[in-house]
Amino acid sequence: MRISRGELVAEEAEHTKESWPENIVVRVRGPFYDVWTSQGVIRCVVRGALKRERRREDLVVVGDRVEVRIVGPGEGVIEAVAPRRRALVRRARDREVAQVIVANLDQLVVVLAAAQPELSLGMLDRFLVVAESQDLPTVICLNKVDLDPEGRARAALAPYRAIGYPVVETSVVTRVGLEELWRMLEGKLSALAGPSGVGKTSLVKAFRPELELRIGAVSEATGRGRHTTTASELIQLDERTFLVDTPGIGVLHLWALLPEELGQYYREFRRYLGACAYRDCRHLDEPGCAVRAAVEAGEIDAGRYERYRAIYQDLEEEAERQGRWEVERLRRERRTR
Repeated sequence: MRISRGELVAEEAEHTKESWPENIVVRVRGPFYDVWTSQGVIRCVVRGALKRERRREDLVVVGDRVEVRIVGPGEGVIEAVAPRRRALVRRARDREVAQVIVANLDQLVVVLAAAQPELSLGMLDRFLVVAESQDLPTVICLNKVDLDPEGRARAALAPYRAIGYPVVETSVVTRVGLEELWRMLEGKLSALAGPSGVGKTSLVKAFRPELELRIGAVSEATGRGRHTTTASELIQLDERTFLVDTPGIGVLHLWALLPEELGQYYREFRRYLGACAYRDCRHLDEPGCAVRAAVEAGEIDAGRYERYRAIYQDLEEEAERQGRWEVERLRRERRTR
């Protein structure tokens, strides 16, 4: 029996229908893929020919819509994967390959902690670059606000509010902000992403307390969170709302981005990009740069601009290491996935 490609969610379909999206990968465990279908969750493997057609690191991920052939009770074979509408992608650690974390999201929720671990604006900026490059709507969730009574972390996120990013402040301890976060999640397929220890899994349990999920603490020695979520998993919150809990990320390596395209993924830069003296302005040290003038005038946040410079340097080093032609090829490939 085959659950056909025709049952896959259309690429441009709305994701607010009154049931779980059919034939969606909800969990990956080694060579096995748990797929939610009209017949329930089916444990699947991937057809051999499909493995040869697709890159190993990009084979099948949580969020993919797939065609399944049933081969036994609760068992199936993934025959095909529908084109991905959007994907959260990074460069794999220590390897020059893409790692697709989750596919077909309606929105990304970047979770940061007000304290324990320390707020990381550099990590946030990298997530926002990835999201902007994928046209992926993004919510910033500042968790553990009960640990920040003076509101320093809240103040640090003011520049992001100013450029239009929704920011929700939450605490699982006091339950502040959970209703507001729920309103942002409701009716969508969202991914919680961020460093380890910021409370992503605690937020999931706040909405589904019966789930048996491990919650980690923050190391006193390093101030960093310990990994408790080791693989992405899609969780149903209600009939219309789905959430992917992703593993904590220590370093977010950007994938297939040329340094000269970085500026277009900064919302606050866009109004100035055509006003520089040089068409190929990098917005670093060039004379007549409209972006730098806006920073000096206080129209662009200076801290965020300095982090832009650091990311630009990282992308330049990456382009030199891989070769610009190779980065350009990967960039085209990224946009056609």
